Amino acid sequence: MRIAVTGSIATDQLTTFPGLFADQLIADQLDKVSLSFLVDDLEVRRGGVAANIAYGMGCLGLRPILVGAVGADFAEYRVWLKEHGVDTESVHVSAERQTARFMCMTDQAQNQIASFYTGAMEEAAGIDLHPVAERSGGIDLVLVSPNDPRAMLRHTAQCRELGLPFAADPSQQLPRLSRDDVRDLVDGARWLFTNEYEASLLLELTGWRHQDVLARVGLWVVTRAEAGVTLHRDGDAPVTVPAVQAGPIADPTGVGDAFRAGFLAAAGRGLEPVGAARFGCAMAVLALESVGPQEYTVARSALLPRIESAYGPVTAQAVDASGLLGPGKRRPAESS
Repeated sequence: MRIAVTGSIATDQLTTFPGLFADQLIADQLDKVSLSFLVDDLEVRRGGVAANIAYGMGCLGLRPILVGAVGADFAEYRVWLKEHGVDTESVHVSAERQTARFMCMTDQAQNQIASFYTGAMEEAAGIDLHPVAERSGGIDLVLVSPNDPRAMLRHTAQCRELGLPFAADPSQQLPRLSRDDVRDLVDGARWLFTNEYEASLLLELTGWRHQDVLARVGLWVVTRAEAGVTLHRDGDAPVTVPAVQAGPIADPTGVGDAFRAGFLAAAGRGLEPVGAARFGCAMAVLALESVGPQEYTVARSALLPRIESAYGPVTAQAVDASGLLGPGKRRPAESS
């Protein structure tokens, strides 16, 4: 199954301040703040929803097509993604803007001061899916994930024009979208991905009832953190898939992206939705136990026992038979 992943591509720059922001602020002079913080460290992480999802799928051998907009500073990041099985030939490189960047400083009390530079992502709406489909020899599914809202709407419309099945993942862009925009992004999706909060927000924004959404999508996948995932399909009772037990939690960033990568990869290899959700939950735990959304590794020898422990031998055998983890061989992201 050839999957195109459209959405954001970004770099995170994270620093830590060894004090408290509040100690540096003078109450009666907040209208003229001029501060400089000396930070202890700098952690640069590769990120962006589409890039995170494509990374996970690439590690599973699917060679997803990444579709997004970046700046000339993307060269090193491109090499990383290609080394991990991602097709980056359809990534647009801006001549004027840098790759989107999230810059955040955290103090000892976990207070944060952050800024987000949209950068080249503003040009994502100019990306045409027609040549992407032609170059790749055809696309079986397009994932429309968080991006410049105009790009999300255009790519959804082009999926309908080209007759391409699509999955909708509006997530953090929901507050930026109008009622008609959200309805347009959802209507006709094979799969709709949200978390619990986003599910409630989606209903509020669209003015639809839960059943109205189910009548318009093939399957609504609602992630619920440690409570697992619930699958909603029109005419069927909801099915809840429990989460895989996690070890020490390192960083929640990118956990939902890893789930989507696992779900889509498993569905692309023929697993039915419950099996795909179970595999997605296993992938999510890998991200949860790693610092950064693209720092986890996919090792068959480690992942299959966890799947069997959580869901039983039948599910583990189905995953093994699908070839998702290869016949015992290393995947690009697997360490020695």
